[in-house]
Amino acid sequence: MRLSAGRAKIGGMTNVIETRGLVKNYGELTAVDHVDLTVPEGTFFGLLGPNGAGKTTTLELIEGIRQPDAGEIRVLGEPVWPRNRSLLPRIGVQLQASAFFERLTVEEQLRCFADLYAVNTSRVEEMIRLVGLEEKRKTRTEDLSGGQAQRLSIACSLIHDPAIVFLDEPTAALDPQARRNLWDVLRAINDEGRTVVLTTHYMDEAEILCDQVGIIDHGRILTVDTPRNLITGLGAAYRIVVSEGAIGVEEARGIPGVEAASLEEGSLSLSTHDPAPALTALAERNALQGLQVTGATLEDVFLTLTGREYRA
Repeated sequence: MRLSAGRAKIGGMTNVIETRGLVKNYGELTAVDHVDLTVPEGTFFGLLGPNGAGKTTTLELIEGIRQPDAGEIRVLGEPVWPRNRSLLPRIGVQLQASAFFERLTVEEQLRCFADLYAVNTSRVEEMIRLVGLEEKRKTRTEDLSGGQAQRLSIACSLIHDPAIVFLDEPTAALDPQARRNLWDVLRAINDEGRTVVLTTHYMDEAEILCDQVGIIDHGRILTVDTPRNLITGLGAAYRIVVSEGAIGVEEARGIPGVEAASLEEGSLSLSTHDPAPALTALAERNALQGLQVTGATLEDVFLTLTGREYRA
């Protein structure tokens, strides 16, 4: 992976994004409240939070779209404000709502973006292949499906070969198949060595794709860590489910490590923080019919930190 001169190093790691004390107010509302973030080079970083938590505003401040009221932002070792136009060719931005030039095909759209950035048009073919739109190259953008339009939007943000790509809810409103297809594109982008910064409401998406996640609420960063560390740190019990009748409830409660056992809609559910002895005991009793084992997820962490109340 190439390291560009001027990128700051903190704690032995090269950080391509750094914010310190970042603040953005809208009247009496503090949308971003003293946010400190560092994103190492090559990281797939997810910014998660409820509606109105400050995710998009934080991204727009880092991208240089909005001016902060206080704090410092450095991207690729350079200050973002006052407006730093030299950073624009080095970052790619995909906004929540995609807007394309009217009546242009996929190929024409990408050629326009290539011309805007003064890059070789050979990048057009490369981007079409990357996002899997070979069969749609002659299709007008208004005739694309939602997933295809999102892939084209990402291709436009990559046409100039940026070092960092910002993606604001790229899979919102997509069907499950389109989401999974787009995940493959996002993995490929990161595998090429680019830093990817993603906002999403889908916890499974963040858990699968992201190296690190930050959870933000009411404009404040609550925690930053790997998904696995956050889930492990929650300390939640595992849930083991077998078919009703595979083993008696009282017998199940006597298995080493089982903390609770109950019947639930035709199944026997066991709760334990140490599933290995419980599974061994069930196997010895030939009681693994209908076995399901589930642990905590990133969604559990998210709800624990941000609460379960409805957010408009």
